[in-house]
Amino acid sequence: MKFIVSSSVLLKNLQNVNGVVATNPIVPILENFLFRIDDGILTVTASDLQTTMTTQIQVEASESGAIAIPAKLLLDTLRSLPEQPITVNIDTETFGTEILTDNGRFKLSGENPIDFPKLPTVNKTLSVDMTSDILLSAINNTVFATSTDDLRPAMTGVLLQLSADNATFVATDGHRLIRYRRTDLNAVSSTSVIIPRKALQLLKTSLPEGVQVEAQFSQSNASFTFGGTQLICRLIDERFPDYENAIPTNNPNVMTIGRTDLLNSLKRIMIYANRTTHQIRLALKPNSLTISAEDLDYSNEANEKLLCDFEGEPMEIGFNGKLMAEVLNNLSAKMVTLEMSAPNRAGLLIPADKEENEDILMLVMPVMLNTYA
Repeated sequence: MKFIVSSSVLLKNLQNVNGVVATNPIVPILENFLFRIDDGILTVTASDLQTTMTTQIQVEASESGAIAIPAKLLLDTLRSLPEQPITVNIDTETFGTEILTDNGRFKLSGENPIDFPKLPTVNKTLSVDMTSDILLSAINNTVFATSTDDLRPAMTGVLLQLSADNATFVATDGHRLIRYRRTDLNAVSSTSVIIPRKALQLLKTSLPEGVQVEAQFSQSNASFTFGGTQLICRLIDERFPDYENAIPTNNPNVMTIGRTDLLNSLKRIMIYANRTTHQIRLALKPNSLTISAEDLDYSNEANEKLLCDFEGEPMEIGFNGKLMAEVLNNLSAKMVTLEMSAPNRAGLLIPADKEENEDILMLVMPVMLNTYA
């Protein structure tokens, strides 16, 4: 079996699916890409059993066949090559693979493609079409707030709630909660699924802008198809926390401030905060916000005063500065409002200038303030 393909085209497509390949997979065959040629179309598959990604490339080939090729070795070879057509010769009996370039020959050993896991099927119960820009915006605004704690598997993914009116994406790690809602995305029937973080991060890196994405959902799997690429992932079969009850509804203390002013001040003050707790203090008065931090272990302290629009009773509240900066960093609005009720209740960060069809709410849990003056 033989095929000819551009080295840069092959490299670009392999890099898109390479994120699926695990460093230490459960089954050794998963260290490979599965190459399958049919009617001049090369289909490359990568899998870790939970997530599977395929991409299709037009190649020059006179026969069909399949082989599993070591992912790292092939990628390292292609990265070191200048742009040129390459010829790949495959012995279908021994699975020996030979890559011929303009002035070189690289030989590597492949594996039997029959050992590679079969592509999972999605018996769709629901299908939704959307633009990649909508999906990318939803991923960018939520995936950073997912939990890395495997003991709470439901929180390691993003909850997607589809209804006839809108689509709501929710992520939480217990310290912050993001609710991202789109009114220009809906479904014929209501459903709730939890999409794993890894699948969303793969979509984030591989989705081109301005293309149509077809999302299909079954009880156990989700599929995202765009261009010649398809990603299939196993959904998280757990109960997501009741996030609506965590969002405080009565917040009489409201601060409005420039997002970049607040973010830049936080970054400076954070240098002086405790390295473990990252605790910062916000002291709010009419038209004034004072941000301060202190590290008692090293006698470091810092404070800055910013102008803001504040309505409500003067108050002091503590937050994890690192988490708050991350939330602010993922917003694009020029002005943000911070709505609060009490020092021991969650604060709500909401963009003051909202995009059309978009509703973002970012909740940050407070931390107990130290007793320093």
